[in-house]
Amino acid sequence: MTRLLKERKSSVNILTIFAIATFGLHILSLLLLIFQGLTIRQLATGKPLNFLQLIDSKPAPLADNREREPEEIRQFISKTMSMMFDWSGILPAQTIEQVTNPQTDKGIPIKTSQGLIKKVSTTSWVASFAISQDFRQGFLAQIADMTPPQVFSNNANQTIAARLIIQRVYPPKQIAPGEWRVGMVANIVQFRPGDNRKTLTPFNKDFLVRAVDSFDHPLPKDITELQRSVYRTRSQKLEIYEIFDLCLTDKYDSTPGNESNRCSGSFIK
Repeated sequence: MTRLLKERKSSVNILTIFAIATFGLHILSLLLLIFQGLTIRQLATGKPLNFLQLIDSKPAPLADNREREPEEIRQFISKTMSMMFDWSGILPAQTIEQVTNPQTDKGIPIKTSQGLIKKVSTTSWVASFAISQDFRQGFLAQIADMTPPQVFSNNANQTIAARLIIQRVYPPKQIAPGEWRVGMVANIVQFRPGDNRKTLTPFNKDFLVRAVDSFDHPLPKDITELQRSVYRTRSQKLEIYEIFDLCLTDKYDSTPGNESNRCSGSFIK
């Protein structure tokens, strides 16, 4: 009888230990799942690392996501403005077939400040996404007023094309953390391919630029080529938020706070 009681007592102890150990493992698994869920949520909602595109095309992470290389800023201004005034009347080629058989640019309608509907080139429209949202619509209205309707003409003898000839982009000067001022001297050259007559318009501007974040499209396979071009523009992680007329009568002095080289008034705000 005594031996039977000891065996029962021993059996109860083993079962109790096993139950406690199992319960402890369940609690540990639950804690691991909660920790893993919080980690995934933090990665999903957090901002991505900001990378700097160096001159040698090798990206490197930055300690401050508002830092930019001077050459990167200059290239951003040059590329954006060149695209803005690329009025060729044809769409940029996306495939090899489109290189040999270019597609006609029908333009994108824009409402001007006078309430009129005019067109800008598709390239100008894409480039405008390098401009801040509150500034973009007003700037596009100005570009629509500047764009000749003949850019979209089907008559080869009446077609007008244009491009921006950049003479100089001044080194960017920092005016605040993540913000710079960049001067550019350029000319807008309009010409008729039929008779090669040219019209030159000075485009000397002072650009205020700032660093911004950008995000990829959540469904990159389900977007159009035009949408992909817009996301590519925003991936530069810079935007223009104001443009002034650049005065060339005085020496270009970009010291922060010095406004002597700006003409009275702004090109557009």
